Amino acid sequence: MATAKKLPSGSWRVQIYSHTESTLLPDGSSKNKRIYKSFTSDDPSTKGKRQVEKEAALWAANKELESKSYNKTIGDMINDYCTAKSNVLSPTTINGYKSIKENMMKSISELKADRVGNDIIQQWINEISIDKSPKTVRNAHGLLVAAYDLYYPERRIRIKLPQKIKKNTYTPSDEDIKILMDHFKCDNEMLKAVCLAAFGTLRRSEICALTADDVHGCTIAVNKAMVRVSRGEWTIKTTKTVSSTREIIMPQFVIDMLPKSGKLVEVGAPDNISNRFARAIKKLKLGEIRFHDLRHYAASIMHALNVPDQYIMQRGGWSSDKTLKQVYRGTINDYEQKYVDVTIKHFESMQHEMQHKNKKA
Repeated sequence: MATAKKLPSGSWRVQIYSHTESTLLPDGSSKNKRIYKSFTSDDPSTKGKRQVEKEAALWAANKELESKSYNKTIGDMINDYCTAKSNVLSPTTINGYKSIKENMMKSISELKADRVGNDIIQQWINEISIDKSPKTVRNAHGLLVAAYDLYYPERRIRIKLPQKIKKNTYTPSDEDIKILMDHFKCDNEMLKAVCLAAFGTLRRSEICALTADDVHGCTIAVNKAMVRVSRGEWTIKTTKTVSSTREIIMPQFVIDMLPKSGKLVEVGAPDNISNRFARAIKKLKLGEIRFHDLRHYAASIMHALNVPDQYIMQRGGWSSDKTLKQVYRGTINDYEQKYVDVTIKHFESMQHEMQHKNKKA
């Protein structure tokens, strides 16, 4: 057991070796640095000394147990993390993690996870930031931190990440939706998909999983989604979040489009919706509109109609208003101009009243 030393302040302190970090030098070589864990007690008595020594001994015992049970490379750690989380995270998320490991962690994959310092991780972040977006880099960093938190909870990764880039999302207008509906009038499956997204806030994964059994009158029960398991393989699972499981009242004209049995929309996998939609957008020259942007339209219309946020969140299946405020309150040009006109009219009226008052004076 390590012996506590008394500091000039009267406190007791014990330092226990934690791990060794490799530091990169300017010439490309590396230098090892021993990292210690400190335990202190402000109690100057013998009781304080025994207490801090006991805490240090307990931590050292747990650390030794952990180091014996887990001592692998970063690549192995990420694989183990994916396996450990396979039953609690969606297949899409797990596949995304594996893709990050294979495509973005090659330079650090073979390094021992317990010996990698913050400087090496920072160098890795700098490397992948050259040709990856800030969001992609942050996702990779988040995976690495989560894995360390699970297998090396005492480690703290502190590095600088690339600055976030504000995402400019386009919100389709009423006219855009009319054009799309007119275009797909000869493609009933895509017409149903567009209406379910634009008027019901449904995601493409939710649309592909719906069956006639989910329709009750004008209400559609959203309780499942089609997600990718691996390349070319899809499965039906629960919705993205608990909040995504919801019931949506649809306009009667949309309900009238839907079949009385089987799948509501026969398009195969969600990617088919995106691809067919993208081809239509290019042909119609409507700009950079994604199928997912139809949800922006639905939420923004409700916001423009002064529908309270909690009802917008409930209809769209959002668990908080963070996403709603950052993304789904996109301003539709038609409504933006309407409010601009009202604002300008108010200012002009105010100026007119001032001029009239000055003439009287």
